[in-house]
Amino acid sequence: MPHHNLQSALWPCLALACWLQTAAAEEPKPATPARPAVVIPVIERAPADIAASQRQRTRNAGTRVAAVTATPTAPVAEPAAPAAPAHSSEWAYEGENGPQAWAKLAPEYAKCGSGERQSPIDLRDGMKLDLEPIAFEYRPSGFKVIDNGHTIQANIGGWNAMRVMGRRFKLVQLHFHRPSEEMIDGRQFDMVAHLVHKDSEGRLAVVAVLIENGARQPAIQAVLNNLPLEKGEEMPAATNLDLNQILPENRRYFTYMGSLTTPPCSEDVLWVVMKQPVQASADQLNLFARLYPMNARPVQSAAGRMIKESN
Repeated sequence: MPHHNLQSALWPCLALACWLQTAAAEEPKPATPARPAVVIPVIERAPADIAASQRQRTRNAGTRVAAVTATPTAPVAEPAAPAAPAHSSEWAYEGENGPQAWAKLAPEYAKCGSGERQSPIDLRDGMKLDLEPIAFEYRPSGFKVIDNGHTIQANIGGWNAMRVMGRRFKLVQLHFHRPSEEMIDGRQFDMVAHLVHKDSEGRLAVVAVLIENGARQPAIQAVLNNLPLEKGEEMPAATNLDLNQILPENRRYFTYMGSLTTPPCSEDVLWVVMKQPVQASADQLNLFARLYPMNARPVQSAAGRMIKESN
């Protein structure tokens, strides 16, 4: 075919291709469609299927109710109860929380086990010296009585004091132990009264008055007359208490450095133990024994401490 004839024949096809290419280039591209939202399909169930499902739920609910209300044929395991502590922090004079365990009951009681100057002690081999007399400044004062769960205690009002070793101590309270916590050359007494004093710097001094069976003691009776009906309640007394009545006539004494005889067993306590005991009647001793038959800490090691004794 002649060249001009071939070009004439192809021209309509080339023109059509160019037009299609131009049209395609000019045609706007469609925007990218947004991500369709996730649609959770609803599963349609036939009425018969729905009814069957409801019957199954009813049977399951009935089974659960029966399991709760009916007596099971096999025992159901109960959740384990928390283990009780070996000791509570409430100390005692006997049993598992007795003196042998005090140091373990609470961190603040550690001195009861680790202290090196603990009280009470057996007073023997004292250095006999011409010790200055104790100046007791006691006068009739108001008081309140409380049964604190460990002893009977009288909290003393007003101003009562003693002077010893150049210091003045104010009387705070007195309480009782049965039998006596202190011993003298191995001898223990029926009871002891501890008269607790404190100076202006917070240092403690305790006067121990040993008690034996004998005549009726008026100061002890005044305390017993005002016993509260409930433990932990403080009973104000209608009369005054004169603690000169509980002091022995002979004022010679032992003295040493020790501790409180109850938790927390704090040390650096000045002890003054009167050498001569006073008397209390059998009725008075027995009445206290009905409340506290034994509330005395065992004697502790003297550990080489200096013990002074009045000539």
